[in-house]
Amino acid sequence: MTPRRRFLLGSAAAAGALTVGWSLMPPRQRLISGAPVPVAAGQVALNGWVSIGADNTVTVIMAKSEMGQGVHTGLAMLLAEELDADWATVRVQGSPVDRIYANIATAVDAAAFHPDDDSAARKATEWFTAKLVREVGLMLTGGSSSIKDLWLPMRQAGASARAMLVVAAAQRWQVPVAECTVAAGKVSHSGGRSATFGELAADAGKQSLPSKVALKEPAQFKLIGKPLPRLEAAAKGDGSAGFGIDVVQPGMLYASVRMCPTLGGSLARVDRVAALKLPGVQHTVALASGAEVAEMAGLTGGVAVVADTPWHAISAARQLVLEWVEGPNAKLSSAQLMQQFVAALAGTPGFIYHQQGDTDKALAGAAKRISADYQAPYLAHAALEPINCTVLFKDGRAQVWAPTQVPDVARGVAAKVLGLKDEQVDIHVTYLGGGFGRRLDVDFVAQAAAIAKAVPGLPVQTFWSREEDTRHDFYRPASASRFEAGLDAGGRLVAWFNHCASQYLVPAVMARYSVGMPAMPLVAQGQRVLAETLSPLIRLPGVGPDKTTLEGAFDQAYEVPNRRIGHTAVDAGVPVGFWRAVGHSHQAFFKECFIDEVAAAAGQDAVAYRAALLAQHPRHLAVLQRAAALSGWGQALAPAADGAKKARGVALHECFGSIVAQVAEVSVAADKKTIRVHRVVSVIDCGTPINPNLIAQQCEGGVIFGLSAALYGDITVENGQVQQSNFHDYPSLRMDASPQVETHIMPSSAHPQGVGEPAMAPTAPAVANALFALTGQRLRSLPLKLS
Repeated sequence: MTPRRRFLLGSAAAAGALTVGWSLMPPRQRLISGAPVPVAAGQVALNGWVSIGADNTVTVIMAKSEMGQGVHTGLAMLLAEELDADWATVRVQGSPVDRIYANIATAVDAAAFHPDDDSAARKATEWFTAKLVREVGLMLTGGSSSIKDLWLPMRQAGASARAMLVVAAAQRWQVPVAECTVAAGKVSHSGGRSATFGELAADAGKQSLPSKVALKEPAQFKLIGKPLPRLEAAAKGDGSAGFGIDVVQPGMLYASVRMCPTLGGSLARVDRVAALKLPGVQHTVALASGAEVAEMAGLTGGVAVVADTPWHAISAARQLVLEWVEGPNAKLSSAQLMQQFVAALAGTPGFIYHQQGDTDKALAGAAKRISADYQAPYLAHAALEPINCTVLFKDGRAQVWAPTQVPDVARGVAAKVLGLKDEQVDIHVTYLGGGFGRRLDVDFVAQAAAIAKAVPGLPVQTFWSREEDTRHDFYRPASASRFEAGLDAGGRLVAWFNHCASQYLVPAVMARYSVGMPAMPLVAQGQRVLAETLSPLIRLPGVGPDKTTLEGAFDQAYEVPNRRIGHTAVDAGVPVGFWRAVGHSHQAFFKECFIDEVAAAAGQDAVAYRAALLAQHPRHLAVLQRAAALSGWGQALAPAADGAKKARGVALHECFGSIVAQVAEVSVAADKKTIRVHRVVSVIDCGTPINPNLIAQQCEGGVIFGLSAALYGDITVENGQVQQSNFHDYPSLRMDASPQVETHIMPSSAHPQGVGEPAMAPTAPAVANALFALTGQRLRSLPLKLS
């Protein structure tokens, strides 16, 4: 054995041994940040999540990005509940970058285990992952995880602050702590004395953090479960809310960009003469040519025009004469890629995510066998706020204003591009005008930093046109899926085989993140050594299989005695990224449409057939039955206003911990082509409902987003170039086509789960299944189009 190999193996063993010992220790606390929380004059921070001002203002430190999902309100409710704060005094403030704010729930949920798996391997993986992410994780808003991730930390922070306030009051009054009570922002003593939080804050800040606090039981909740209005609603209503595109700084310049039309291409030559002669134009900046593209978090090369106003920048950018290096994707075609995905289905799956029983034997002995292939296209995010970022690079420091879902990665990539240390960059997270996963990438931050570096001393706001936004997205992966089912003589489902083919997603995103992430410390290296050794068993996210490729297919509740579900990864040049509901966004369509095919082949009702497969899953069954009852399933439907016949379709799906059943009422217009959705009944079990208003809003938005994808969404690539450019050829559902959406929330006291994405997933299959009931056409590809 060579000395180098002995050294590598010895180092790996040492790291692994260290990890074993470290992993057995309890997780570190999430209440005290590594650096003091910034506070304004008159405020006192009681932990890393809350400060209290002398004016009684309660400021909740917010580590999650607000992009329309209402998370600032929901999370503030958790802390205010345990603090017993006066809700009228609650405000939110963005957090600094710190490891206590890392998103643990998303990383734990990324491990590819079936929800029914109760194995030691799963428990060990989740334990290791939670501990690792506490040390080296990301400050990430996504995966419908914010409430789930901070359900305990926020409540513990509020309860700890409450206890410190009570101790301060008891010491001031020289009375036992047990004789003090707290309500609506005030501490009171049974003897008649009282003090507001503001009056006690300074003394409370001198107290030690309690080692243990008791949290309220659900019966004691005063805020949780109430439909409170959103904290930012007034600011959004009067226009004072600050989105990224709203940032204005003294002396600010504006940069409009043009990027190579071919994905991954770069700039060969630019003629700037005409553009530089135009009024207001200050500079042109070449962006990420050749090898630099990989260092810009996946950005396609291009050029920027920097000017005094947005319009001057846009006008001048149009005057640039450009020549491009198209690169290796010049012949890329989405149609050919789909053919590759379909061809891959002819082989055996590359990785089996879930299996039970003997599927081959059950299929061979089945009384009836049915099969079908499904397809879903690439999709863009098309958030209303176009891509933008503002950067000031001055005196060896940088200020970055960004609508981002990953502030620590955004800070890191800006620092790298500017040649700074992370701590020399201050990141300011604005409101996001929609995210849907697009702002989990940081290419636009790297680009903005590169432009600001070329114009030091002045803030520069880089913004993309809608066309650049659409043609240079990180797209929802396209996918093809093959099913085969076996039924016994009584029509019961006895075998289920599913093979899907698509690009891997997580490795692509993590490769882009690596640009802005620090080197992995020794503990994480040891964790990786163990994970690589045991990956077939523990399935650690980032090391084991990419769960996102098959989530929604392998992790569902239907009780089929023999099943095998796997995936084959296919290399492709289309840049892919996280998109609302991620794998569930297409796997729910595949799976729920095929289960409908199975029910039809068995000659049974679609709801009843599903119900028979949920005997051991009472929560799923209850959601399904509730949706059926509320929608009038099985009852006659009145025709549409124009007399067209209507039909219902059903879908049931679990994702991000929440269970959603939907029933869609659909008709077809007189042209026999236009699909009209009149009503969607949506029932969700998301665990403890924090704020019913927020849940209903997210379910309604999810249905609309899902219908946009189901009826219109399609990104096509020819000769390496995305063919869609704006809302005229990549449309979203318009108000006049929006259905009546009814949301019903199941009561629960369980740990809260995701809400932002689950209602989107079952919408397309519910509509497709209704169309089959209405027309007899089984549509197996998206977007839905009648022949």
